Amino acid sequence: MRIAYCVLRRKKQSTHYTIRNTEKDVTIKIEERIDDLLNQMTLLEKIGQMTQVEKNSIEVADIKRLGIGSILSGGGGNPELNNPSEWRKMVTTFIEASLESRLGIPLIYGSDAVHGHNNVYGATIFPHNIGLGATRDPDLVRRIAIATAREMEATNVLWNFAPAVSNPRDIRWGRTYEGYSQDVEVISALGRAYVEGLVEMGALPSVKHFVADGGTTWGSSTRVSAENMALIDNDPTLANTKVGDWMFHYLQLGAWKLDQGISDIDEETLRRDHLPPYLAAIEAGALNVMASYSSWDGKRMHAQHYLLTDVLKGELGFAGFVVTDWEAIDQIDDDFYTAVVAAINAGIDMNMVPFKYHRFITTLQRAVECGDVSMARIDDAVRRILRVKMQLGLFEKPMCDTPLSVVGSAEHRALAREAVQKSAVLLKNDANLLPLPADTEHILVAGEAAHSVGYQCGGWTVEWMGKPGAITPGTTILEGLRAQSDTEIVFDPAGEFEQTAPIGLVVLAEEPYAEGMGDREDLRLSAEHIALIERVRSKVEKLIVILMSGRPLIITDQLPQMDAFVAAFLPGSEGNGLADLLLGAVPFTGKLSYVWPRSMEQIPLSAQNGQTPLFDIGDGLTT
Repeated sequence: MRIAYCVLRRKKQSTHYTIRNTEKDVTIKIEERIDDLLNQMTLLEKIGQMTQVEKNSIEVADIKRLGIGSILSGGGGNPELNNPSEWRKMVTTFIEASLESRLGIPLIYGSDAVHGHNNVYGATIFPHNIGLGATRDPDLVRRIAIATAREMEATNVLWNFAPAVSNPRDIRWGRTYEGYSQDVEVISALGRAYVEGLVEMGALPSVKHFVADGGTTWGSSTRVSAENMALIDNDPTLANTKVGDWMFHYLQLGAWKLDQGISDIDEETLRRDHLPPYLAAIEAGALNVMASYSSWDGKRMHAQHYLLTDVLKGELGFAGFVVTDWEAIDQIDDDFYTAVVAAINAGIDMNMVPFKYHRFITTLQRAVECGDVSMARIDDAVRRILRVKMQLGLFEKPMCDTPLSVVGSAEHRALAREAVQKSAVLLKNDANLLPLPADTEHILVAGEAAHSVGYQCGGWTVEWMGKPGAITPGTTILEGLRAQSDTEIVFDPAGEFEQTAPIGLVVLAEEPYAEGMGDREDLRLSAEHIALIERVRSKVEKLIVILMSGRPLIITDQLPQMDAFVAAFLPGSEGNGLADLLLGAVPFTGKLSYVWPRSMEQIPLSAQNGQTPLFDIGDGLTT
């Protein structure tokens, strides 16, 4: 039996909206325009508006012919020449095609700009959300959203598939770094701030993934397994990842054990730990929500009428539209017709197809003609989509005039540097080793990650999973130290030094990953990491360790070897912000927003059972 109450207080949503770049209240006019358009639209044109296609799969002529509502770039969905100018040309081509459709309804272009406009080579890459959670600074997060929106708008991308307001209860999850915190109040405050920043710039935030995507149970995901690699051949998304022979390696490490799994929690827990950030985002003006791949109460979230329609649209008063995650409808049922009917009737308004859009359009058309999906449900979905497009001002101004020079601008990189400074957390500092003494003669620096923008940025950077190395312009920790200090710095990625030194710095990093590819069964430091620490420890009097990771890792046995330990998480393109902290140009102020477990036995969070973790939420030293 359903719980008939909500533990949240719902603020009445305003029915007054302002079209971008005007001061005129046009609420009534918008509804009248929607009525007029709906009366003119054919069923196929309505379904076209409910269809979102991946940019490499769309035939441009079909945008005009079918009235496609949205095009997107997935992770790594870049033009052949990846630069801001080519991005703008690409997106403009799609928008212009939509304006040539029978009714001239503009499409909206979407992208996963989850830590800056991160698909674009040369864009400013900000810290991932786990780092921003450590800042406890809503104003900073709002300013990052504004900067991200400006870089997006320069390429005519107005829909950002962010923020993630997940509450990761099991840090083995490969999307842990997409969550601001394990504290629902921190998540709500920062998610609200990010939405406010995008809305202020006239961009569309997509609050995700509704709901309880961070509450899945280990081993409950059925996406793919090492025992049945043949599933990959039937999965176009995974087949397109180009992981190849490495897939088996990732699966052996634990990939796809948590992501897209089952949230085996009761409704009270769902409402307490996972729902409040959505209310905060709606109150801040969010007009799009993305549904989760995960399941709850025996159903995929994409088929959850109770949560999508009764709770989100009814109880919380959400007036925007719900979009699926990438190819997620397909997971509801093996029979695609059954899956489409279930999703649309549950409250899905737009389908991120992303590949076989003709199949989706003809299937939904047949479902309406057979009476399995009502015209009222179709009209409601299209009304929601058109309302958002009108509120964004797309009918008046479908393309932007933001100069390309804002992408990766000095102003935005300075903001990213500030975010790095505020997000790093100092967790050990024996004898006040940090900041480094100005008279330090020389330092031994080790670890490939000390000189790798790719390791700093992590996943969702230019490519879906990111990669080590010079993946995009930025500054590394090593470059920052050398630029700001006269101290002699000797760098060896492997830490195989012949000389000794008073101070050594080891920079460790997780391999970049994204989504279920980053699910890991064991979060202890690797043998290579441990050996690197030991090699450098034997050559120095004092040792500093910086860990760049998408989640807390188990460091309990190695911590005694460190005189100072810094959790830098995934700081993004501006590694000089970490050099600022090490050298004392600015103080450490970051505070953990996650529980840092002492051992694997304390994972997931429910396994704590009153035991003391290594570090707790709120821990962090100040210099």
